[in-house]
Amino acid sequence: MKFVITSECVSCGICVEVCPVSAIIDDEGKMEITDSCISCGACKEVCPIDAIRGKKK
Repeated sequence: MKFVITSECVSCGICVEVCPVSAIIDDEGKMEITDSCISCGACKEVCPIDAIRGKKK
């Protein structure tokens, strides 16, 4: 399962800090999960506003 960051994201950057493979980037103020995501779920667990959702492949 890949994860996506929804429009509710406030770009706090906590997910970037916990990603073990640096798969989350700041694309002009909008956080984005790249294809290097290993689906570990670390980002989803720390998101304070639940803006990261699982997406079936």
